[in-house]
Amino acid sequence: MTTPFPKAFLWGGAVAANQLEGAYNQDGKGLSVQDVLPKGISAPRTEEPTSDNLKLVGIDFYNRYKEDIKLFAEMGFKVFRTSIAWSRIFPQGDELEPNEKGLQFYDDLFDECLKYGIEPLVTISHYETPLHLSKTYNGWVNRQMIGFYERYVRTLFARYKGKVKYWLTFNEINSILEEPFMSGGIFTPKEQLSKQDLYQAIHHELVASALAVKIGHEMMPEAKIGCMVLSMPTYPLTPNPDDVVKAMHAEQRNDLFADVHARGYYPKYINRYFKENNISIQFEDGDAEILKHTVDFISFSYYVSICETADPDKRNEGKGNLFAGVQNPYLKASEWGWQIDPQGLRVTLNKYYDRYQKPLFIVENGLGAIDELVTDEQGNKTVIDDYRIQYLNDHLVEVGKAIEDGVEVMGFTSWGCIDLVSASTAEMKKRYGFIYVDRNNDGTGSLERYKKKSFDWYKEVIGTNGASLTDPAAEK
Repeated sequence: MTTPFPKAFLWGGAVAANQLEGAYNQDGKGLSVQDVLPKGISAPRTEEPTSDNLKLVGIDFYNRYKEDIKLFAEMGFKVFRTSIAWSRIFPQGDELEPNEKGLQFYDDLFDECLKYGIEPLVTISHYETPLHLSKTYNGWVNRQMIGFYERYVRTLFARYKGKVKYWLTFNEINSILEEPFMSGGIFTPKEQLSKQDLYQAIHHELVASALAVKIGHEMMPEAKIGCMVLSMPTYPLTPNPDDVVKAMHAEQRNDLFADVHARGYYPKYINRYFKENNISIQFEDGDAEILKHTVDFISFSYYVSICETADPDKRNEGKGNLFAGVQNPYLKASEWGWQIDPQGLRVTLNKYYDRYQKPLFIVENGLGAIDELVTDEQGNKTVIDDYRIQYLNDHLVEVGKAIEDGVEVMGFTSWGCIDLVSASTAEMKKRYGFIYVDRNNDGTGSLERYKKKSFDWYKEVIGTNGASLTDPAAEK
C-alpha cells in the first residue's frame, strides 16, 4: 500500500522497568509495589518478595540491555519506550538524596539508545510506586505524594534533560479506578477504599502530572511531555438508547483523565457523578492554576474495545486490559479473552483528535499469545508467529487510515517488543515480543534471546515506513 505515515513517524517498541529489568535488589534499589505482586492482579499481594515472583529477575534486562538495544536497532527502531523504576532513584521514595547507581544505570541505558539513533520515550511512573510510600503514606491518597513525586521528577529532568526529549507522567493513569494498589500505590484494600479517597488520590495524581509538565517546560523547553491513558472504546451493545446512555457514562468516567490533562480543568459532566456518589474533591490553593499546565501530546494504550448494556440479563462479561466489559458478539478474542478490534483503534484516534486537537502517540498495542519455539530450516530457533503479524498489521493499517482521516499521530510503540513478564497475570507464557526470551512460568530457562518471524516483518514495516502493510479490507 502507499504509505500515509509521515516521514518523521516514530516507529518502535515499549516496555516497563518492572516487567523486564529484574535486579530488584541490585545497586541500592528499594522495593516497589510490584515486588509483592507475584501473580499480578490475579492474586493477593504478599508481605515480602517471594521466589515465585518472576519480576524479581524479569528477563535480566538490567544486565543484558546492550544486546537487547542492539536487536531493537537492527529492527530499525526510531524510539524506545521504557520506564524508570522510581525505587532505583529513591529506594524508599521519601529520601532527600537520590541513589547515584540508579541514576547511572539510566544514563548508560539512554546513551546506548542514542548510540543507535533511538530516541528514549520515558514513563516517569509505570506501576512501580516505592513500597515504602504505599505502606507508610497509603500512596496517592496522601497529598504528600505530590512533593515526593516532584522531587523525583526534578531529579530526572536535571539528570537526563540532554538525552530524553519525550516524557510520560504516569502510565495508564485511569487504571487506578480498577487497580488502586498497582496503579496508585494505595495500600488500603480495594473493597475498603471509599470513592472519596479514590477520587482524591486521582486529584493528587492529576496535580502532580500537571506540575511535572510545568517543571519540564521550565527545565527542558525543547522536551515534549505527555499523559498516558488506558483507552478502551465502549460501544453500546444494541441501538437501544438505554445502552447508548450506559456506554456514554462509561466513556466519560474514562475520559475524565485525558480531559483534565489536555484541557486543564475538570469537565462539567463529572460533577453529577461526584454529587451522586458524595465525592467532594479537596482543592488546595494553587491546584486550579497548576492544572492549566496541559500536556503537549496524548499517549495511550490500545488492546481491546468493550460493550456496555443497561440490561442486566445481557451482561456477558468479557476480559480486557484491567477493565472488563460486556463481550462484543461481532469480535474474536485472544487466548486471554481480549477481544480483537483493529477498527476500534481508528475510532479512538479520531475521537481523541476531535476532542483535544493535540498530537497522539500509540505507546502500547500488541498481542499476548502462547508462542512455540521451533528450529527453522537453517537450524535457527525461532517462533512462527503469523498470528502476531496479522494482529499488528491490521491495527497499523487502521492507524494509517486515521492519519488519512486527518489525525496527527506521532508514532507507534508495540507493547512488549521483547518478551517480558505480563503485568496483569505476572507470567512469561503470555508473550508479546518480536524477540523470544527463554524463560518459563516456573522461572526456568537460559534467558537466551531468539528472533521471531515477526522480527523481520516489523523491520520491513519500519524500513518501508508502513508501505509493506496489507489492508485486509482490500483483499476481500
